Amino acid sequence: MRRLLCTLAALLVFVFACGGASAEEPVGSMELQYAEHFSVDYYVGGAALLRAGDQSFLLQPDGADIPEGLEKLPRISVPAQNIYLASSSVPDLFLQMDALDAVRYTSTDAPSWRIPELREAVEEEEIAYIGKYSAPDYEALLTEGCDLVVENTMILHNPSTKEKLEALGFPVLIEYSSYEPHPLGRVEWIKLYALLCGKLPEAETFFDRQLETYQTVEALEPLHKSVAFFHITANGGVVVRRQADYITRMIELAGAENAITELPPSDNALSTETIQMESFYAQARDADVLIYNSTVAGDVTDMRSFLSQHPLLGDFKAVKEGNVWCTEMSMFQRSSAAADMIRELRAAVSGDAEEDLRYLHRIR
Repeated sequence: MRRLLCTLAALLVFVFACGGASAEEPVGSMELQYAEHFSVDYYVGGAALLRAGDQSFLLQPDGADIPEGLEKLPRISVPAQNIYLASSSVPDLFLQMDALDAVRYTSTDAPSWRIPELREAVEEEEIAYIGKYSAPDYEALLTEGCDLVVENTMILHNPSTKEKLEALGFPVLIEYSSYEPHPLGRVEWIKLYALLCGKLPEAETFFDRQLETYQTVEALEPLHKSVAFFHITANGGVVVRRQADYITRMIELAGAENAITELPPSDNALSTETIQMESFYAQARDADVLIYNSTVAGDVTDMRSFLSQHPLLGDFKAVKEGNVWCTEMSMFQRSSAAADMIRELRAAVSGDAEEDLRYLHRIR
C-alpha cells in the first residue's frame, strides 16, 4: 500500500503543477525496487529529470516549465511518439503495457523477430524496419519525425551513429538494463518507458505481477542441483555464461547452481565465454540439468540431433537421466519475462515440469 501511494503521488506531481516547493529542487522521485541504472526526479511544473547510466535528460510534457538549472539538458517530449527502438530487448516491454502504437521504427527485421506480435507489426509496416542499429535510414527518421531513439550499449562501439542521430536533433537514450545486477531490475525498466509514453499505471500492474511470481519462487528452499547453460559453435567451442551474467543469476534465483565455475579471467564486459569441450566436459559432465541455448545455435528438438553435435555429450549425467532442455527461440527477446523464466527454470531443475514450458522444452 505504501508503494502504491508513493507511485500515485509521483504521478500527480508529474502530471499536474503543484505549489509549495522550489522549482530548482525535485519534489518526488520514481520509486524503484530493483533497477539501479536509471532514476527519475519529478519537478514542480510537470517536468522530470531522467538519469540513465551517465546520461541526463529533461522529460518535458507539453506546456511544462523547465526547472532552473536544467535548461541545457537534452529534452525528450512526453508522451513520446514515433519512437525508434534500436534495442531488440525493449519492444517486448512496450508490448506488455499496450504501448506499441508509440513505436514507429525498429532495427530488427521481420524474420528476426521471435515474438509473433512484433513480427506481425513489422510485416504489416505498423513498425518500420529502417536498417541495422549502426546504419539506420536517417531520411526515414527525418521524414516522419522521431521523438526518441532508444539504443542498447552496442551503440557505444559505433559512436559516429549516435553523434549523427543527435546532430539531426534526435535525443538518443542508451538503455543500460543489461547492467542490472538483478533480473527484476531489467524488467523494472518498463516503468521508465511507461513514463515516456503515458502508460505508468499499466506498467506498475505488469511489474507487480512479475514481482509476485518471483517472490513465490524466492520463498522456496534451495534445490542443491547444478545447471549448465550453453551452446556449441560450428567449430566445436562451447559458449557458457559467466558468473555475473543475468542467466546465471536467474539459475541461482531458481534455487540451483551454475555448473561452470572455472573460467579464465576477463577484463571485458561480455556475459559469455567460449571454452574447449574438454573443459566443459570436466565441469558439466555431472551437472544435474543441461540447458541448450537455441537463440544462437538453433532449435534442438530431439536427443539424436543434440548428441550429433559432439559424441562426448552422451557421457553426461543429465543426458543419461533425461534432464536436457532447450530454450525457446523467443527467450532473449522476452525481456519482460524474467520472473516467469525463473519459475520455469525452477520447474525444470526440480523435476516438477510435467510437460514443456513456455520458454523451455525438454529434449526427448
